[in-house]
Amino acid sequence: MNQECKYTFLEAKFKLESFCAYQERCSFELEQKMFKWGLNKENQKILLDHLISNNYLDEERFVQTFISGKINIKRWGRIKIRKHLEQKFISKNLINKSIESINLKVYKENLIHLAYKKESSLKDESDSYSKKIKIYRFLYSKGYEVDLIKDCVKRHLNLE
Repeated sequence: MNQECKYTFLEAKFKLESFCAYQERCSFELEQKMFKWGLNKENQKILLDHLISNNYLDEERFVQTFISGKINIKRWGRIKIRKHLEQKFISKNLINKSIESINLKVYKENLIHLAYKKESSLKDESDSYSKKIKIYRFLYSKGYEVDLIKDCVKRHLNLE
């Protein structure tokens, strides 16, 4: 694809620095942005190296921030977090190391909170089996592991 470059090298450098200063980014996001702008591969590599050496870009810091936000704000489970990080081409080793560092107490509290919240939205549901299936499906869609879901529903919602 041979498209005209949208920005000069210095403009692109400034825009990328601002982009990274605003919020943590991963190299994949920056590569997509530079590709959209029409920058050639050589300039993309130079800019990425510059961002890394000047601490604008740090994959490990990005992963920690990403996980923290998804756990504490969105209340996602490990499965969903892992999938989204894989879509951003983050290394498997970094993903595994970071996912292992998730506070299990907070993780389980989030699961319980979501289970109660879903159960309360199903108060009108008369069939307990149907209610249980809907809760399972909801928690699974949030990225939680089946064994944790089962345990949570059994212990806290008494639906088993």
